[in-house]
Amino acid sequence: MKNSPIGIFDSGYGGLTVFKSIKTALPQFDYIYLGDNARAPYGNRSFETVHEYTLQCVKWLFEQNCPLVILACNTASAKALRTIQQNYLPTLKGNKRVLGVIRPTAEIIGSYSKSKKIGVLGTKGTVSSNSYLIEIKKFFPNIDVFQVACPQLVPLIENNEYETEAADYFIEKYIADLFEESSEIDTILLACTHYPIIIDKIKKHVPEHIAVIGQGEIVADSLKDYLTRHSEIESLISKHGNVSFFTTDDTIDFDEHASIFYGSPISSKHLHL
Repeated sequence: MKNSPIGIFDSGYGGLTVFKSIKTALPQFDYIYLGDNARAPYGNRSFETVHEYTLQCVKWLFEQNCPLVILACNTASAKALRTIQQNYLPTLKGNKRVLGVIRPTAEIIGSYSKSKKIGVLGTKGTVSSNSYLIEIKKFFPNIDVFQVACPQLVPLIENNEYETEAADYFIEKYIADLFEESSEIDTILLACTHYPIIIDKIKKHVPEHIAVIGQGEIVADSLKDYLTRHSEIESLISKHGNVSFFTTDDTIDFDEHASIFYGSPISSKHLHL
């Protein structure tokens, strides 16, 4: 039986919020999810380190016969995707593709804003790369983008401390920092795939008229459109509805945390890279 799944990669758990939407939109395909939890978080690591780790994981997914890999991680998309696409993929035989989450989000996020002022909350790595500033301007040159790095949020989420007073403190602080950049922001993009876990808490700290946007459905819709337009890739993907999960860290811990992000029980296998 042919087995050539779509590879979904993230530094840890966050990509599961994107994968959940992808699986809902495209349930017929086979998937492998790989979380590099042993080396997470990626957000504060250098461009060189993120590229090295991401490329290593992409190579492993290709070895599993994945014709397409989705970097369901904003930091990896910001710091590694372009180099992998330009320098690594041309060295391979056959049709292999690696896609990220930044461009499909940038293509549509501007349509949510009436004030033409968008706020971006992300990891230090994503914000420092200026990837969203650059990409959004390509599609919406009249929109102003304001960014705030939120280094404490991913550790709080991954350690199951997002319901604590500490989480509320940092959420409120980062949102206040964002509105100091511009009081006219009417759309906030959650530019980290972990943040949908706390989207309700974020909404409590912003006025009701402000849209708070996650990436899951945006990326899923974009992938569906991509596969419609690229039949040469779509035809390579096996369609048995199978899903496999791998983590570079402890499987018991991964399964417990990952089920929160994915919304249903997970049974993973350990991968040593």
